[in-house]
Amino acid sequence: MTALPPAPWPGTRPDDARRPAPAAPPGRTPGPGGVPAPPPDDALLADAVAAADAPDVVFALSRHGRRTLCGGGTAPAPPLPRADLRYEIGSATKTFTGLLLAGLVHAGELTGGEPAATLLDRRRPAGTDPVTLAHLITHTSGLPALPAGFFLRGLPAWHTNPYARFPADRVVGAFLRHRSRRRPGTRWCYSNYGVAVLGHALAAATDTPWEDLLTERVLRPLGLTGTALHPHAPGPGGSGPDAPGHAKDGVSPVPAFDAGGFQAAGAVRATPHDLLTFLEAHLDPAAAPPALAPALRAVRVPVLRRGLTHRHVHTLAWFRHPTDGGPMYFHSGATLGQQAFLGFRPDTGTALAAVCTRRFRAHDPFVATAYAVLAGEFPGASGAGGTGRDGAGQP
Repeated sequence: MTALPPAPWPGTRPDDARRPAPAAPPGRTPGPGGVPAPPPDDALLADAVAAADAPDVVFALSRHGRRTLCGGGTAPAPPLPRADLRYEIGSATKTFTGLLLAGLVHAGELTGGEPAATLLDRRRPAGTDPVTLAHLITHTSGLPALPAGFFLRGLPAWHTNPYARFPADRVVGAFLRHRSRRRPGTRWCYSNYGVAVLGHALAAATDTPWEDLLTERVLRPLGLTGTALHPHAPGPGGSGPDAPGHAKDGVSPVPAFDAGGFQAAGAVRATPHDLLTFLEAHLDPAAAPPALAPALRAVRVPVLRRGLTHRHVHTLAWFRHPTDGGPMYFHSGATLGQQAFLGFRPDTGTALAAVCTRRFRAHDPFVATAYAVLAGEFPGASGAGGTGRDGAGQP
């Protein structure tokens, strides 16, 4: 892992330099400037929906603000259109939490260097090499994926809602008792636990519950009225605004996800239209609410690199991969019955929000398909499978 020089989060502009356009591959008609002409978006998304192989699927694409949505699936059509339902996005919630942190830093309320333990327990000294807010959001805190005791406590509800059995006080208590052998900032390890702790630390620092903080600083300014942090009770006949989840078989129903004390890591559920609005704000921060614009720019700035050839680049909120035209930002997520993929490409002005209602299984095609669509490698993508799996997790 290589840590990049500390980025001055407020007002920093990302490295989005374009590269020469690629030559058209055999069998593809070149478009203007020699760039291969893509298939129409509606046909492209229809093929992607079919490839995802899930009970309910929606692929929502925005190109320079023009939206195309396509829904389908193997299950009978629900009472409400699939594109109007709210979907659990699991770990993609972390992109909301990262934006929230960047906004608080830009506003001067935090620096990102605060020790999380002292925010959660004012009597505790910082000590040497404390875990900071920046460590938590960048998965360099040294914390494991889940806290000690999680598996034992969650086991009775392992196939239904294990996170609900680990509420906020247990998440915070486990963190304050944790003693790591590894110095924070020296190793990258994806951690739902760490981002959950971050949510509680932000709440403590601002004296505002995380739900209210996210609503006031992110959801409301962006007009995300189709986004919620808790499931909605179904109405008569089982209908409601939330898409139902399914097990790996694509048939067995799964209860609505309860994030317990891991809200900042996986509680968001949203409509595809709201997810596109969220992503479009990242594509064009200048058109976003002024209070959020600097944070939207900041979460595109690389903060560390890892892996062979340092291909895996991370920002405060996103995974970042190279393409022929410039960087591509993305994050996937999963709950016990649903999956999501969010991503955007500044070089093409493209944003993609993809959701489905089947639990992740071995060799699942959903994330690989969504990644390939955003990368411009679908259909017929080679090597796309698995490249977008980082950060999928549960939640």
